[in-house]
Amino acid sequence: MRRLLSGLFMVAALALSGCGYNTFQRSDEQIKASWSEVLNQYQRRADLVPNLVNTVKGETAFEQETLTKVVEARAKATSIQATPALINDPQAFQRFQAAQGELTGALSRLLAVSENYPSLKSNQGFQELRAQLEGTENRITVARDRYIQAVRDYNVAVRAFPSNLTAMVFGYSVKPNFEVADEKALAVPPTVDLGGTTKKPEGSR
Repeated sequence: MRRLLSGLFMVAALALSGCGYNTFQRSDEQIKASWSEVLNQYQRRADLVPNLVNTVKGETAFEQETLTKVVEARAKATSIQATPALINDPQAFQRFQAAQGELTGALSRLLAVSENYPSLKSNQGFQELRAQLEGTENRITVARDRYIQAVRDYNVAVRAFPSNLTAMVFGYSVKPNFEVADEKALAVPPTVDLGGTTKKPEGSR
């Protein structure tokens, strides 16, 4: 009896391995790790915003509307609870993506407007914060690209035969992903000409 049970167990293990079960486990863990890094970089950016805003506030006659939009966009982005369930909920994921995109756009506008204020250009604290922000935007892009790839691989397994049969049996479904084109356009910091001309990335508004 024991030999029979052992044999059935081995057959079941081989069947699960061959039909993609282990692939789903690896992919799911990769998605979780990639998502954690995305959130880590978004939080890093959110933490930089208050100091950046406070530094700019010291500039006489700086556009208050621009500062207000940055503060409001940060509040909206950080108010969304990025729970593990979010990456399985297309609507919640879209709201999260939109909120982060708004903050990216507001920060890009702030950096562009700051070029009109010579004292900010010479303010070492502001320039250091700016460099940190631009570095963080680059990290966000890298982290998000890794997440996009991880989800893409997972979603292919969910749809492809025969692993799609395993997906149906165990309840694995397609996960939402970032809209690559829009997100990359938003993530690129504006290219600043110290002569006073500011260029926006293609695709941005």
